[in-house]
Amino acid sequence: MSRTAPLSDVLVFTRTTAYRHNSIPAGRAALRELGEEHGFAVETSEDPSVFTDASLARRGAVVFLSTSGEVLTPDGQRALRQWILADGGFMGIHSAACTEYDWPFYGELLGARFAGHPEFQPGTVLVEDRGHPATRHLPPRWDWHDEWYDFRSNPRRPGVRVLATVDESGYEGGGMGTDHPLVWCKESGAGRSFYTSLGHADGAYRDPAFRGHLLGGLRWAAGWSRDDD
Repeated sequence: MSRTAPLSDVLVFTRTTAYRHNSIPAGRAALRELGEEHGFAVETSEDPSVFTDASLARRGAVVFLSTSGEVLTPDGQRALRQWILADGGFMGIHSAACTEYDWPFYGELLGARFAGHPEFQPGTVLVEDRGHPATRHLPPRWDWHDEWYDFRSNPRRPGVRVLATVDESGYEGGGMGTDHPLVWCKESGAGRSFYTSLGHADGAYRDPAFRGHLLGGLRWAAGWSRDDD
């Protein structure tokens, strides 16, 4: 099922208290441009006070774009958790997996936590599920440059829909073995969570295939495009 109303208002949060990616401005610009092209408003912020019940009530989705470290206040955590469980849509991009290590709910929401990565290098994304709006436009084997994130645990488990993995034989330094998920989504209460580990470099956000990947994930998280429509 999908919402009948279009995606209308997206909050893109980019606060960092640890490593800060230089690609954050490019990511913000890409999401704003997608909003302009597809008819939804994008607000960007690094102010944790934006996470209130009133602010979140009008959001179609919340995006953590390469956030890092502890970025929310206790009140903000409470508001975000309540909103997601009640039908909110969350999308995490790249180092969103390096965020809120001390908040158990966030780890459950995202599905896995960052462990490390080798150097930025080419590799091959294996698109496992092409029925999802974030991946249906991608080829089965997608050549890409990125930081190939390892995670503390494999997110593949009941209730998690893995969309893409990486072929560790195609790059140096992989640490998860033959099953290495990169992109997945899951239900969280009445809400939805989509995560992509891709998006380290500026150039990713200018790439049409990657922009389509973000748009599809955002639409799914917001509940606008959840099936094979």
